[in-house]
Amino acid sequence: MAKSEVLIIEDSPSLALGYAAQLEEAGYAITVAGTLAEAREALRGSSYAAALLDLQLPDGDGLSLLEERDDNSPAFIVITSDGSLSRAIAAMRVGAFDFLVKPVAGTRLLATTRAAVDQAKVSGAKKEQKKVSGETSFHGFIGQSPVMKQVYHTIEQVADSRASVFVTGESGTGKEVTAEALHAASSRNRGAFVAINCGAIPENLLESELFGHVKGAFTGAVENRIGAAKAADGGTLFLDEICEMDLKLQVKLLRFLQTGMIQRVGSSRAEPVDVRIVCATNRDPMREVAEGRFREDLLYRLNVIPIHLPALRERGDDILLLADRLTATIGKEEGRPEVQLSASSRSRILGHSWPGNVRELQNALRRAVVTAADSQIEIAIANPGTAAATMEVGPEPWASSVPGGQEPTAPNVQPTGVPSFEGMTLAEIERMAIESAIRRTNGNITRAARNLGVNPSTIYRKLEKWAAQADDPGLAFP
Repeated sequence: MAKSEVLIIEDSPSLALGYAAQLEEAGYAITVAGTLAEAREALRGSSYAAALLDLQLPDGDGLSLLEERDDNSPAFIVITSDGSLSRAIAAMRVGAFDFLVKPVAGTRLLATTRAAVDQAKVSGAKKEQKKVSGETSFHGFIGQSPVMKQVYHTIEQVADSRASVFVTGESGTGKEVTAEALHAASSRNRGAFVAINCGAIPENLLESELFGHVKGAFTGAVENRIGAAKAADGGTLFLDEICEMDLKLQVKLLRFLQTGMIQRVGSSRAEPVDVRIVCATNRDPMREVAEGRFREDLLYRLNVIPIHLPALRERGDDILLLADRLTATIGKEEGRPEVQLSASSRSRILGHSWPGNVRELQNALRRAVVTAADSQIEIAIANPGTAAATMEVGPEPWASSVPGGQEPTAPNVQPTGVPSFEGMTLAEIERMAIESAIRRTNGNITRAARNLGVNPSTIYRKLEKWAAQADDPGLAFP
C-alpha cells in the first residue's frame, strides 16, 4: 500500500528534520522544502495529502501558497510561533486546515497530520459538490435570500477545515442548525456530532459534562464518564451559549484547544481528542471580553471563522418559504396534512418583525395548526410589525398553575397598572416572575435568567421541579 505523502516547508533544518523523523516513523513519505521556491516546485511535481507550512520563509510569505491553492492542493497545516498567532488565524481564514504553535508536541503533530491526510482521502473520493445557487434548502436551512446564500457559501468553504467556528446571531436564528450543517458538509460527518449547552448545566457539573470524570472523583460520580469532548472524537463538538461558561473552566477549554488533550475530572492521565469546535452565542462576545466575563485569548482561539446569522426580518421572502415548509411539517406531525396558510396569514407574516426569529414563527404556526377550524389556517400575531410583538399570547403570568394543581389568586391591579401580590405565597410570586421573564424573551432561558439576575441552571431546576409536580404537565416554552 502506497504511503501518504507529506511536504514539510520549513527553513530551519533542525525543525524540518525533527518533523520528518516523527512522520516517517509513523509511516508517511516525506519531502522537505526550505524555501518558497522549493515548495512551489515540489507542489508542481507531486500530489501531497498534507503539507506542514512555516509562514516565515527566507524568500517570501508562506501565506501566498494558501492564496494560490486549488482543488489539487494538499491540506495545509500552518506552524507558527506563539507571537504570530494572528497570522496563523489569518491563514485559517484563507483555507489552512489547522495550525500548530511551536514548540510542537509529537502527539499533536501526528494527530493533526493524520486528520489532514484522512480529510484529503475523503475529499478525493467525494462526488461533485452540491451547488448552493438555485436551491431553497441547505443542510437543514430553508431559504435562498442573498444573506443566507453567503452563509451557505461560508459553510461549504470552511467545512473541511479544523478551524474553530464562532456563530453569532439573535436567539432563534439557527445557530445549532449551522453547527450541524458544518458537520454534515465536512469529511467528519461519519463521526459524532455532540452538542452541549453551556448555559443549561450547573457550573459545578459543566467540566465533568465536557471533559468527563472517573469513578469516585466527586460525590455522585458512581461510574466513569467520557464527557462530550471524547464522545465527539473524530467528529464535531458544538458548544452553545459559550459566553455562559465560568472563567475557571474557560482556562481549561483554552488548554484543550492548545494541546488537543483532555483530562477527566479526578484523573491524572491526559488523553488525545480530535474534534472540530463550533461554538455559538447570542451575546456580543467583544462586550463580554470588555466586561471581564470572557477571556480574550479564548475568544481569539475560538473566533477563527466567524459566521453571523441574519435575523428573520433581514431575510426577505425567505420567511414565506419557511412558513410553508414549517406548516407542512407541523401539519403532518399534528395529523392535519391538508392545512395551508391563508392569504391574510401570509400578509401578517410578512408584516411582523419576528423578534423571536424562526423559533417564534415555528411556535406561532404550531398554535395556528392546532387551533384551525378548517384547512385554511389563520395565524394570530399581537401588534404586527413591532419589535415587541410576540406570538406567545396567552393568560397573564399569574394565571399559570402552581404546584399541586391549585390556581393562584390573580393579584389586584392598581390604577397605575402595577399588580398587587397580596394573597400570593412567595413560591407563587417566584413562579410568576420566572414564567413572565421566559415569555418576554420568547423562551430564551439564558436571557430570562440574565434579566432576573440568576444563573440559567436555577431556572432549569425550577422548571424540572414544576414539571415533576403531581397533576402539573410542566412548561412548554421553546
